[in-house]
Amino acid sequence: VLGEDAGYFERLSALAVRAGAIGPRIHDARVAALCLLHGVSELWSADRDFGRFPELTVRNPLIA
Repeated sequence: VLGEDAGYFERLSALAVRAGAIGPRIHDARVAALCLLHGVSELWSADRDFGRFPELTVRNPLIA
């Protein structure tokens, strides 16, 4: 389970500002911030909105 450890809010803020994430897209920024904070380098998701966060590699598991 990944938690909001020290540095989380700073990482979230930086990601959200760079990506222009507002409203519902903040949730994507939260997921990206948690991944990056905990050393997750690749996220598997079919959600194309994660492309707003170039720091995180996103792989669509539905595409060969």
